[in-house]
Amino acid sequence: MSKPMTPEQAVFVLNEVYLPALKAEHRTTRAVLEAVPADKPDFRPDQFSKPALELVRHIAAAENRFLETTINGEFSTAPAAFPESAKTPADFAAWYAERFEANCQALTKLNGEQLIKMVDFRGLFQLPAVSFVQLGLSHTIHHRGQLSTYLRPMGGKVPAIYGESYDSAQAKKAAGG
Repeated sequence: MSKPMTPEQAVFVLNEVYLPALKAEHRTTRAVLEAVPADKPDFRPDQFSKPALELVRHIAAAENRFLETTINGEFSTAPAAFPESAKTPADFAAWYAERFEANCQALTKLNGEQLIKMVDFRGLFQLPAVSFVQLGLSHTIHHRGQLSTYLRPMGGKVPAIYGESYDSAQAKKAAGG
């Protein structure tokens, strides 16, 4: 049987593992959200898939919800409070980035005891609060991959994700690089 995470381990994992990965992935996620064409909010590859704008909103809200779970020590099921002015993928990407930055700052102020507090996830499982950073990151990467497959069929360009994409290489070539 494994031992529970210590407060010191939680601080280390947050600052040395989770936050650097989260910040690196954030840049990619924001680029994918911003690549969704504003004139195609209802695009979906089939009848069972979420529309593009709904997926953009889900990614933006859920990642921040998981970070706020760590910060607040509880998982909230309240609807995301998007600004009334947010209408386009770019608007939601901007909200996502602003909220993300504030949440990252708040995460760095948490102490080890806050990070190891057990948090219930919808009655399904309980994890130390810090674990919700990684859970949220995995969730984001999953849905970001889903959304990235929408981009070309809807007339968008696929940004570099894990290395150069065809579209990012073409943009670099056009810019003389």
